[in-house]
Order: sequence, then C-alpha cells, then structure tokens
Amino acid sequence: PGQECGNAIADVLFGDSNPSGKLPQTFPVRLEDTPAYLNFPGENGKVHYGEGLFVGYRYYDAKKIAPLFPFGFGLSYTTFAYSSLSLSTQQIGPDDTCSVSVDITNTGQRAGKEIVQVYVRDQQASLQRPEKELKAFAKVQLKPGERKTVTLSIGRDALAYYDDLAREWVAEAGEFEVLVGASSQDIRATATFTLTASSRWPF
Repeated sequence: PGQECGNAIADVLFGDSNPSGKLPQTFPVRLEDTPAYLNFPGENGKVHYGEGLFVGYRYYDAKKIAPLFPFGFGLSYTTFAYSSLSLSTQQIGPDDTCSVSVDITNTGQRAGKEIVQVYVRDQQASLQRPEKELKAFAKVQLKPGERKTVTLSIGRDALAYYDDLAREWVAEAGEFEVLVGASSQDIRATATFTLTASSRWPF
C-alpha cells in the first residue's frame, strides 16, 4: 500500500475523502458457500476443477446464495439513483453494436463517484451459460444533486462464448437481456434486445 496508506485510510474514515472503489470479487458468508468447497482438498493428492464457468459471482447467481459482500459492491458517503435506461436499438446484426444509456443522479449531500456496471444475460443459449456476465462498466463523478447520462456499447464480443473444439468464438442469434446496476446483486434496471444472426470468428 505504500507509505501514505495510513493517511489515505484516515481520510476515508474521517470523511475527508469519499471512497468509490468496487469489489473485484465476492465475499462469502461461510466457507461452505464458496465454489471450490466441494472439490477441495480432492482425492489422492489431486484436486478436480469442478466449478467450470461458475466461479465468483456466477456461482452465487446459479446457486441463489446470498453473499456477505457481492462482486461490484462498494461504499460511499453519498447515494446514487439510476433512471431512464434506454438502448439505441432493439435489434443488432453481427457487425453492429448496441449503445446502453442510463441516467445517474447523486441523491446525497456529498460529491462522489459511482461505477455503473452493465451485465448481459443470454436468454436463448444452446449451451449452459452463466445467469449474467459483466460486459462493460464506467465511473462517473457527480456533485450533490447532479445528474449525468452514462453510455456504454455492447457488440458481438460481449455476447459470444468460446467453442474450444472448433477454436472459434460464437455469438448465437437470439434475445439478450441487459442488466444495469451498482453491483452484481444490486440491479437497478433491465432491457432486452435481439441479435438477428449468428456468427463465428477465429480465436
């Protein structure tokens, strides 16, 4: 943390600085709630990697387990409201992008920064996929009472999965849900759009 770590922590604790970081991981309530609990310590000196796709917040979503602190969670001395979620289009082709816009308002008494998180859910996947996956995020700074529009783009890369047998990325046609929130467990607004055609491209 460096020689100024103590001063930085003191500034946050005494309110001289408003924190704006978000957790890059999930904190469980119990050890038994972790994805690897059933696989560790393994058998005969070998640990089988059985979590597959379901690591981190993906596991807690799939098992409907409430964590102590979810992925993307953070503290602030102010509060933020989300409103007016909109998509630039309801349909996109393989070479198109969809712009996701949402208004963020500082509803507290302190200036602060919020990290807007955009997750995507494939609602018609032909194989098992996580309930939602983080695909975009942005930090916005707001004064008390101030409102700003945050816009992020989603293209085929955000919709695809990797086919390890074909060694290709695959974006399947179908309906996708966009979930915008302050953490993986604090979703404030949702919308849907359709990818009109499937596409593949090499790794």
